[in-house]
Amino acid sequence: MHSKLLHPDVQDYIVQHTQVPVTQLALKKNPFPDVEWSEILNQISARQKAESKLPTWYATQNIIYPSKISVEQTSSETAAKYKAALVSGESLIDLTGGFGIDDYYFAQTIKQVTHCELNLELSSVTKHNFEVLGPDTITCMPGDSLDILKLEDKQWDYIYADPARRNDAKGKVFMLKDCLPNVPELLDTYFKYTNNILIKTAPLLDITAGLTELHFVKAIHIVAVNNEVKELLWVLEKGFTNQPFIVAVNLTKDGKDIFETSFDNEAIATYSQPQKYLYEPNSAIMKSGAFDAVSVHYNINKLHKHSQLYTSEKLVGFAGRRFVIDQVLPYQKAEMKQYIEGKKMNVTARNFPLQVADIRKKWKIKDGGDTYAFFTTTANNEKVVLLCKKAE
Repeated sequence: MHSKLLHPDVQDYIVQHTQVPVTQLALKKNPFPDVEWSEILNQISARQKAESKLPTWYATQNIIYPSKISVEQTSSETAAKYKAALVSGESLIDLTGGFGIDDYYFAQTIKQVTHCELNLELSSVTKHNFEVLGPDTITCMPGDSLDILKLEDKQWDYIYADPARRNDAKGKVFMLKDCLPNVPELLDTYFKYTNNILIKTAPLLDITAGLTELHFVKAIHIVAVNNEVKELLWVLEKGFTNQPFIVAVNLTKDGKDIFETSFDNEAIATYSQPQKYLYEPNSAIMKSGAFDAVSVHYNINKLHKHSQLYTSEKLVGFAGRRFVIDQVLPYQKAEMKQYIEGKKMNVTARNFPLQVADIRKKWKIKDGGDTYAFFTTTANNEKVVLLCKKAE
């Protein structure tokens, strides 16, 4: 099926032109008349996407890529490695295999992985790539995953699913029942074949809504890569009835920041005026909503119930950005003109009546530099600007 794209001359062309904009290449004449030009351009476009997201695939010869959209929607290798650490055992079946990034890493933890994919072309592409990449412990089964589950009729150590938005779902999806497969509807069926289910959802999914749709949720992992939330991972264990744990993790090239709390944590935050240091939670913690628990866990004070900024006299380790507060300015015209107007600084607005773009425009603030200005509200409802430098 892919033999023409795998011709050495075609593969050389794809590799040599990966850094060239596809819009520029599209104007050129196809040097391989027996191969569709659109297919070659798609390989180049998808490979461009894979360079930073899928470095193992990018660095491997004779990889075939599906559509650019499939590459955009797949897990990054960084997120897939984290996911693989959450599963264990002898066998796992992936009900929504896709391009197979997750399964490649599951196979480094689980002895036998089965990749199900409804799209026959995508299943074929992924099978070819596994043959190139290894390992040989992944079985690709094209077709409907529910049919395959029933046909195999065995107990799996893990079932994994990454439900996709249905084509008829309007706009952004916030509920699992609006995705395919419809996991809430099929959950009891899935639990006939396993005691453990791992579900990946888009970060837009509301956590509270997800908990009403699912049962036996043991943990929810909020996974950010370089401070951008990429996915929610729902760990389900048959019979589990306690409160689930929330794990907010930010994966970076330097490692990972992790904050954990239970979903029902009834922590009571402490409050204070700005002190010596300021803390801004990473995006995974922001998605968790566990803001009072952050105050208790790190023994730091909130500035305001709705600001989600924290402060302390002594510097503490923190899952997010840390700053030294140089000045606390009341948000008044005289102070703005003296210290802010026309200056170069990085602007953040938290619990403040103006957006960052409006603040920049109003006070003619240039972007950049090593000063960080936080426009926010304190516990006594005063509008202030905190001028900060990054803490070492």
